[in-house]
Amino acid sequence: MNKHQRIKKNKEFQHVFKKGKSFANRQFIVYVLKGEQPEFRLGLSVSKKVGNAVARNRVKRYIRQTFLELKDDLLPNADYIIIARPQAATLDFHESKKSLEHVLKIARALPKK
Repeated sequence: MNKHQRIKKNKEFQHVFKKGKSFANRQFIVYVLKGEQPEFRLGLSVSKKVGNAVARNRVKRYIRQTFLELKDDLLPNADYIIIARPQAATLDFHESKKSLEHVLKIARALPKK
């Protein structure tokens, strides 16, 4: 993922939290805010409750890889913030991808197949 596809600043996170809509399942919370930009942007939040640094970085890698694989199907002009819940640390890549796809379908960010 390119730098311009990431949400890093606290101000941008707060804007998506206030204006966007949230959707959740047991492992992830997703905030979606449709915007004007040409590409989607992704912000990640994985707290220390999820686990140690190794576990948190693994969860973030899984989320980024899932978004890379789904980038053609996602809404192109939206901001996404993914918050990982502690249960996300127990999943392998395929389970976390399936869980993220599920919550993105609930959010209507992914078309149902």
